[in-house]
Amino acid sequence: MLTPSLRDARIAAFPKGFMDELTSGKLTLFEWIEMASTLGVDGLELYPTFLKQDNEEYLQAVIAAASHYQLELPMMCSSPDFTNPDPAQRDAEVQKMRRMIDIMALLGPTAFRSVRVLSGQNRPGIAREDGIAWTIECIQRLIPYAETRNVHLVMENHYKDGYWVYPEFAQSTDVFLAIISKISSPWFGVNFDPSNALLAGEDPLMVMEQVKDRIMTIHASDRYLKPGYTLDDLREYTVQGYSDALAHGVIGRGLNDYDAIFSNLRDIGFHRWISIEDGINGLEEMRQSADFLRAQLAAWGGG
Repeated sequence: MLTPSLRDARIAAFPKGFMDELTSGKLTLFEWIEMASTLGVDGLELYPTFLKQDNEEYLQAVIAAASHYQLELPMMCSSPDFTNPDPAQRDAEVQKMRRMIDIMALLGPTAFRSVRVLSGQNRPGIAREDGIAWTIECIQRLIPYAETRNVHLVMENHYKDGYWVYPEFAQSTDVFLAIISKISSPWFGVNFDPSNALLAGEDPLMVMEQVKDRIMTIHASDRYLKPGYTLDDLREYTVQGYSDALAHGVIGRGLNDYDAIFSNLRDIGFHRWISIEDGINGLEEMRQSADFLRAQLAAWGGG
């Protein structure tokens, strides 16, 4: 019997600290690619608004820029909002996701490429059963198309998209599990984020245990609450963007037990992408996070 390992796991980077600059165009995607080339990572995770065009000429230029630095583009951090009570709006979200799948079919490496899916915003008055049913329906509509394009869909245990008003509908593990348990496909899995479990007031390792057999990708970050704040401040936050209660830092120095996380990843033979979700305090902290993750991979049989 082969010993489980992390031998083929690879590290990507997602520029959470540069989201606004990349979205506004103050920082171009090409400039970010050059900056990220200094991190020593294997690939980059994108967000839809980083792409200023979606024609093939532009996308080929993005591929060429990443390839110049020997970087792959395996992950798209999309944030579909499937909990809108209006069926027409949900259909529009499905169509936007089809386009994201098309884009990743071009940008991503053939071996593995993924597009993130979510449930949507936890709007006031949405019934639990409705939000779950709408999310399942929309994802199931997308899976056959994703398969034809050789793109995996990964649902994240999520807190809140930075441009949403309301937090994630499926923030709690019971709702998250109620959704993913109804979707069975080799083209659908989990993007596990241990920090988001903390923000939901849950134990990341207990959440990981419940989804570990379906994990396809990882968001690696470390977060903690600033002094004077509680988890209730996060749950009650209803203004666009992230709560002021949140603090970010170098991975491995916060509340997450990364030795236990990597032990679990080794045991399941994790072999895909771990994306650094960092950079809030600048590129140097992101570089330190990359150093930490490379050391963890080496310590637990990867790299």
